[in-house]
Amino acid sequence: METLRASFESPLGLVSVDSRDGKITGLYWGQKAKLGNDCTPVLVEAQRQLEAYFNGELMVFELPLHVNGSDFQRAVCDAMLAIPLGETRTYGDLAHDLDASAQAVGNACGGNPIPIIIPCHRVLGATSLGGFSGAGGVESKVWLLKHEKAAGLLI
Repeated sequence: METLRASFESPLGLVSVDSRDGKITGLYWGQKAKLGNDCTPVLVEAQRQLEAYFNGELMVFELPLHVNGSDFQRAVCDAMLAIPLGETRTYGDLAHDLDASAQAVGNACGGNPIPIIIPCHRVLGATSLGGFSGAGGVESKVWLLKHEKAAGLLI
């Protein structure tokens, strides 16, 4: 089956969500959909949940996801999914849990294909915010963490 995409405006600009075989496979900034009115139920639901998240009405996404990556990439994504809204972890925390290096975890976070829904923005460096591969970079990460009222955030 082909990859389908839906786009909509968000507080962080144009957001596009991809799906394949009824599962969310990607989230991007600034890439307009080519779908017209052919949105699938999972894309409609993803948009509904993202809009609810941005409106402060959703704490946990409940969408079928497919991370196209290595076993390690999927393990890091699973670890990020376990971080509750309003909380953060460090790359070192996840590295300890996964018996990996913090650098490897950071690289996997940077390769997260479904940011926001898989909350890589909740993973910080030990002494800094760390990076963010989404549009707007660290400024978008800060916006997301403030939006979630992340505990103990010194920004």
